[in-house]
Amino acid sequence: MDSRLLRRLFVPSRTLARYLAKMHIGRFLGILIGLTAVLQFLDLLGASDEIMGAEGATWVSIARYISMRTPQLISQFAPFAALLASLLTLATLNQNNEVVIMKASGLSAHRILLPIGLASFVISCAHFAFNEAVVVNGNAELEYWQQNDYAVDLPPNTSLAGRVWVKEGNLIILVESVSRNGNRFVLDKVSIYERDPSKRLVAMVRADFAWYQNEKWTLHDARRFDTTSHELTITPVKDWDIPTKPDRFLALTVKANQVSMPKLWKSISKLKAEGIPTDRLMASFLQKIAGPAATLLMPLLAGVAAFGVHRAGSLVVRLVIGMAMGFSFFVADNFMLAMGEFGAAPPFLAAWAPFFLFLFLGYAVIFNTEEGHGKHIETSPDG
Repeated sequence: MDSRLLRRLFVPSRTLARYLAKMHIGRFLGILIGLTAVLQFLDLLGASDEIMGAEGATWVSIARYISMRTPQLISQFAPFAALLASLLTLATLNQNNEVVIMKASGLSAHRILLPIGLASFVISCAHFAFNEAVVVNGNAELEYWQQNDYAVDLPPNTSLAGRVWVKEGNLIILVESVSRNGNRFVLDKVSIYERDPSKRLVAMVRADFAWYQNEKWTLHDARRFDTTSHELTITPVKDWDIPTKPDRFLALTVKANQVSMPKLWKSISKLKAEGIPTDRLMASFLQKIAGPAATLLMPLLAGVAAFGVHRAGSLVVRLVIGMAMGFSFFVADNFMLAMGEFGAAPPFLAAWAPFFLFLFLGYAVIFNTEEGHGKHIETSPDG
């Protein structure tokens, strides 16, 4: 089949496709910029006292906070902006009778929505790339800054992980943070609980930090308390003979919203190799794709605002229905993600179940609208 004919079976015309895509993207950008500006202003009102409360804080601190917080808001509300843009685009087409003209020329609802869907696909791809390149780094830097009370002239963040518990044989190890200094890994504030074969506590070791260099660990300023003899032993430098590698500490405390997909997958693979459950991280991994993909649903959920004659119901009512469907999707998506992170739902179901459920629901609504429109025409006295 000729490629031009194949294209025309799906895309009505290049001119119409450009018109619909341009209209949708323009409204999306306008809504996203306006929504982000308002939310950033409100967020700044609540955080400005803490930011300016740091010693030596100036307007530069405010600007730095905005530069870190704005990407988070853009990423978080991009699907919501896509929903509003879809509703506004389709409602405008319906109000101006452009949908009636397109359908009178033989275009189905799917062919009308396709250019808007292609524009949404471009938006979702840009959203995914923006998350991976900008948002994950901003999340890590902002959390580090907030943990240090928005301190001015804060040194670069070298911490690679937060608090982590590790079980190694009869040892239980608690580390407050993991960082890297050149080629050496550092465990900060190490607590070691030694147990006998019957799992009873026999000693506790506290060290200020531990170095990993030349394939071995070294404890510094270690204090060991024997629970049997009540003897306290202090050792400035002590070899620590455990098989645990630094990568295991890093993998155990990885934060999904602060690392890219390749790094998160690497951590998941390491944990799987050690037999550690990874459902929580896998749910977050899949959500990195499912989150931006939600933008693809918005034209479908907003389709109720475009299709249907004015006599079949008020446009305002259909707008409310479309918005209610969009909000319901966001609620279901957040609920299922929380269930996945708590291990109450399988990772794939937690990430993708709302998407496929509302995909089916959106098609069902459009199908019923189209069927109802057709029956209305058939029974019209004018027909």
